[in-house]
Amino acid sequence: MDPLRIVFLDRDTLPASIDIPAPAVPHEWVAHARTRPDQVAERILDADIIITNKVALTADVLQQAPRLRMVALAATGTDNVDLDACNQRRIIVSNVRDYAVHTVPEHTFALMLALRRNLLAYRQSVADGRWHESGQFCYFDFPVRDLAGSTLGIIGRGALGEAVAEIARAFDMRVQFAARRDAGSPVEDYTSFTHVLRTSDVISLHCPLNDQTRGMIGAAEFALMDRKPLLINTARGGLVDEQALEHALQTGQISGAGFDVATREPPPPDHPILRLLRFPNFILTPHVAWASEEAIRAMAHQVRDNIEAFCRDAPRNVVAGFHG
Repeated sequence: MDPLRIVFLDRDTLPASIDIPAPAVPHEWVAHARTRPDQVAERILDADIIITNKVALTADVLQQAPRLRMVALAATGTDNVDLDACNQRRIIVSNVRDYAVHTVPEHTFALMLALRRNLLAYRQSVADGRWHESGQFCYFDFPVRDLAGSTLGIIGRGALGEAVAEIARAFDMRVQFAARRDAGSPVEDYTSFTHVLRTSDVISLHCPLNDQTRGMIGAAEFALMDRKPLLINTARGGLVDEQALEHALQTGQISGAGFDVATREPPPPDHPILRLLRFPNFILTPHVAWASEEAIRAMAHQVRDNIEAFCRDAPRNVVAGFHG
């Protein structure tokens, strides 16, 4: 076959220390560190295959890539690609799956434990001299709670949600999976969305961002959280109304929140989520839950495998497009 032109639009979203294995097919490889929205059309004009992590591929942009045959996502989420447009153009879109099945759950519990035991508040108080001032071997300025015996509500039951549940059970937590908000009747092994909000001590989000889930945790949902839970979000920022989150923290509707995501990434200096850093019971990390060295290597190899499978006329991990 003629060499394929493979264009990676945002190589810098992966660490430079991680090698990206080249697909074993004749190809020309073009890697851009970053790509602004106004640069996308020009850079994909002659591409046969696009690799993207977070660069948006809208319908208008895709129309300007006449040779495009495949989009290889360097991520699981698909919200940055117009899948309908890809279906219409018969462009195969393949994502990577289950590569973060250890790193995201571990980060989820790092946030959970840090908040449940007030680790950051205690660390800061020690740095401020409080331990010396206390005059004894310990002090009790901030509450410390065990995870054991508490109830974890999980929203999203894919590989990550299940992996979080497995760790939670090892901590002797009770686990309940939330049914869809619009579920008409009880589904076996699921708990109603409202009941999960009312009865959980910790709520962790592990669902995709789409029209059904966007803003699914807002003022009305926070008002239902009778047990003042921790809210952990390592999924997508748009799942939670950030203005409502600020109110929930300010009024004590929740006991704390740990987020690895925001509605805009990176958030500008005036972004609402950055205001939440004034709360000692709020932790924000820069979308790195997925980013263990082991996970990124696995992801890079899976991107290579997806491209090679497409070239063998046997595409895998297909989320859009028609083949044949």
